[in-house]
Amino acid sequence: MDRLTCTIKEKEETIHFNLGLILSMTWIPPVVQKILLQIPQDSTLDHEYIGELGIVEFTKTAMELVIGKNNQAFLDNRAGGIHTIGGTGAVWIGAEFLHRWYRTNHSTPVSLYFSGTLGCIFQVAGFADICSYHYWDPIKLSVDIDMFVTELQNAPEGSIIFLHAPEEIGLKPSEWRRVASMMKRRHLFPFFNVAAQGLASGDLDRDAWAVRLFVNKGFELFCAQSFSKTFGLYDERVGNLIVVTTDNQTLIRIHSQIARLITVTWFGPTSLGARVITMVLNSPAHFYECLQALVKRIMLIREKLKEKLRILGTPGSWEHLTRQSGVHSFIGLNSSQVEFLEKHKHIYLLANGQINICSINSKNLGYIAQSIHEAILVTTCQNPSYLCITAHQEPEKSSVDLSDSP
Repeated sequence: MDRLTCTIKEKEETIHFNLGLILSMTWIPPVVQKILLQIPQDSTLDHEYIGELGIVEFTKTAMELVIGKNNQAFLDNRAGGIHTIGGTGAVWIGAEFLHRWYRTNHSTPVSLYFSGTLGCIFQVAGFADICSYHYWDPIKLSVDIDMFVTELQNAPEGSIIFLHAPEEIGLKPSEWRRVASMMKRRHLFPFFNVAAQGLASGDLDRDAWAVRLFVNKGFELFCAQSFSKTFGLYDERVGNLIVVTTDNQTLIRIHSQIARLITVTWFGPTSLGARVITMVLNSPAHFYECLQALVKRIMLIREKLKEKLRILGTPGSWEHLTRQSGVHSFIGLNSSQVEFLEKHKHIYLLANGQINICSINSKNLGYIAQSIHEAILVTTCQNPSYLCITAHQEPEKSSVDLSDSP
């Protein structure tokens, strides 16, 4: 992500529009807009500092959203939440705690396995042995559960496994059970990052299924929550870190240590976004309707991109675009094709070919599809004459960022 940011800044003079930051097309549910107008009129609210662990009603509501109101861990008072500065803040404070306090039965440093763009947070927190795992087969253009489970099997016992956006990975329930079984056997510590709950299926409970499976199987775990994409509250920076332990006393000790870390970092979280989210989730009917409408729109974008590529005659199958769900998608491009888009078309995406679907709209859909088409033709040498022409052309004076912000 840092590479993309630096590259775009270096070429600012060529940028006419930038669609990579989802801020450029922020969706705010009407019910959220309504509550944002109501809160300033509430005379019972003040602007006093909030405690280190945040607004209790918010953390309770946010936690219930992921693990469920009637989950046994919640009823046993061994699951708790920490109100953070955005989802990234939840990841960071969790990483900082684990680096200081998490220990395994062997003397070697704890290994961290991640997939996505947030590995740098763990590096800053002090982790030295950071590895990436893979669950997406770029050749078959589908999830490879056997590869994923094998990598978990080969991870050192006690390793931390950072599971980013479990709602979007695309594993079936039976495959998640295989993952949980292997992690249990290898004593691996799950650190979930739920970045867009509800935007994969339109069902908040369904998108939280994987996390609930692990909680129900007795795992101790961390789960970072972000509310930016789901509620459109990007500038409010609202996050939550869920901590699930085996007993209440362990939870109390972890809360105490994390409260100390927060005191010397951001001191306390902000209140407005958390109050909005709490009020929305206490009366969720209209919000669910808006959420399902957005999910349909995301799937429509996938359908339209696939159809554009089909009409252009772009080599390969593009069915994988609509087999995936959620905000992000592996588009099926290799590193040379990603490089071509960046250099010649000023279209920026992650090196593994993953894009933010919400960066595509009616204004840039045609340009993006045509650029993908050309990238594949050029890099597969199916049209050598085009390659010669393109090599001498000046880059287009526009820019599209299909990556995502944390």
